[in-house]
Amino acid sequence: MPPADLRTQPVPALIRTVITSYGDGHQDAPRGNALRVDARPLRSPPEDPAVRARMLHANGLDPHVRDYVLATPGAGRLIERSFTRALALLALPGQHRVDIHVLCGGGRHRSVVVAEELAVRLRAVGYGVETEHRHIDQPILESLGSRTH
Repeated sequence: MPPADLRTQPVPALIRTVITSYGDGHQDAPRGNALRVDARPLRSPPEDPAVRARMLHANGLDPHVRDYVLATPGAGRLIERSFTRALALLALPGQHRVDIHVLCGGGRHRSVVVAEELAVRLRAVGYGVETEHRHIDQPILESLGSRTH
């Protein structure tokens, strides 16, 4: 019998989902079969003059960025639809893993917020989830003009 302290530790869920956020402006999108979630239609924080200065130096893990993106019309619907699709894929017989690729222009704001929200929802229903934010620390993509995120 294991020691008492080992018996009381929660058993982590097996990783069944890997969520990768990225910016399509970096030209190195993740490969492979995945549920693709396009966050580009959501409002981009750096494009809004009212919050641009603060958002340029933040990313989607910042609570202010998170709140801003989630307040965008359509954000809740996009996340809920993506969550429902992920659950349907995970329920398929023999399906052991579902990859989700979430993209926006630069990979620092919208895609990160959506990826993290999906991860929270999937974990809440018992799935093991790993997130990777491919371009979160990359500089702003000036070559894309104001449509960088």
